[in-house]
Amino acid sequence: METEIKNKARILIVDDEPINIMIAERILQKNGYETISVNHGNDALEILQTKPVDLILLDIMMPDINGFEVCGKLMQNGKTKDIPVIFLTAVTDKESIIKGFEVGGKDYLTKPFNTTELVARVKTHVDLKLARDSQEKLIKELKSALDEIDTLSGLLPICSHCKKIRDDSGYWQGVEQYIAARSDAQFSHGICPDCMREYYPKVAAKVLGKMEKEE
Repeated sequence: METEIKNKARILIVDDEPINIMIAERILQKNGYETISVNHGNDALEILQTKPVDLILLDIMMPDINGFEVCGKLMQNGKTKDIPVIFLTAVTDKESIIKGFEVGGKDYLTKPFNTTELVARVKTHVDLKLARDSQEKLIKELKSALDEIDTLSGLLPICSHCKKIRDDSGYWQGVEQYIAARSDAQFSHGICPDCMREYYPKVAAKVLGKMEKEE
């Protein structure tokens, strides 16, 4: 009987030892995670181009390309740079641990790993990533909504004489009032040459006449 997938999270396990992969898969699948696995670093880099994952368990000591190099390449790729990496290592010297963090790793586990510790660390980093992804999605949706609010589009019923606009409720509003209520636009007031000549002919004759002479 297959374990029901309770978490919407996929874990990539990268280790050249099949027994390590088998143990990690068994633990994670039992706790409701989906898993995929590869035995080599280059295979991990290739599979990540087509299969998105939420976390990577990455062995350090591998024959073709070591975990530090794999992680460095992941951090340089826009598609994979935000995936949390937990290093799996039998090496516990201080320099290796520091290097793991320097190349972009978020955490590390020593092999053979403790079941409770593996599940706890995976859950912590998966939850953080899913929360961050949810926040980024919400920000994009809010930005899109604000852009839509700030952009007037569609057919606007406008009076051919007074130039008022009819809103969705059937009320007629001045252009300034209508636009101000639907965007971040701010208005400054002046008077165009045609209106100046019609309503203020004396001022127009003086001001516009002077401007025309200067030209």
